[in-house]
Amino acid sequence: MEPLAWEAILAAGVFFVLGATSPGPSLIVVLRNTLIGGRRQGVACAIGHGIGFGIYAGSAVFGLILLLENSPEVFSVLQIIGVVLLIWYGINMWRAEVDALQEISSDISQHQRQGFAEGFAIAFFNPKIALFLVAVLAQVLEPDMGFITKLAIGMLGMTIDTAWYLLVALVLTGTPALELLRQKGDLVYKATAIALWFFAASVVYNVL
Repeated sequence: MEPLAWEAILAAGVFFVLGATSPGPSLIVVLRNTLIGGRRQGVACAIGHGIGFGIYAGSAVFGLILLLENSPEVFSVLQIIGVVLLIWYGINMWRAEVDALQEISSDISQHQRQGFAEGFAIAFFNPKIALFLVAVLAQVLEPDMGFITKLAIGMLGMTIDTAWYLLVALVLTGTPALELLRQKGDLVYKATAIALWFFAASVVYNVL
């Protein structure tokens, strides 16, 4: 059995966690579905979001590896673009204001689609998720990675994303923890920004 590239898997896992737990539109959708349709609809929304994210993650992993193996020059350019994107995402995270959760109560009465479909849509049709995955994964993938490692990274992304939003739907909704997340959301954003900048700097250092 081929050895797993644990360093790449763990690095990708860290950024999957940071990306999932950062407050944003996806969190709002899961919360809103849970408040409107109960925990069952919230769970369906979380699963739909995880599948949508997993499709992106798997496509990014296998597509980037193929590009790395067949067009290393193009991949190098993509890495540079990825570093720029990481810095840009960090700046946006640092300057972001966490006020979206305050809008939930005034939006509950609006008609909602089925939880699964809405969760899938907010993940699959969000180009920022694709750009984020390309920016991060372009820095951790290697040309000699085996199929199992690539599959593990893709599945890890889907698992972490699904698990976080299941936690939101099943445990956090209706508890003080959710209010604490809203109040401390700016710290989550800033921590993510610092991690993105550090990762970008390490990539530049390794290249030079």
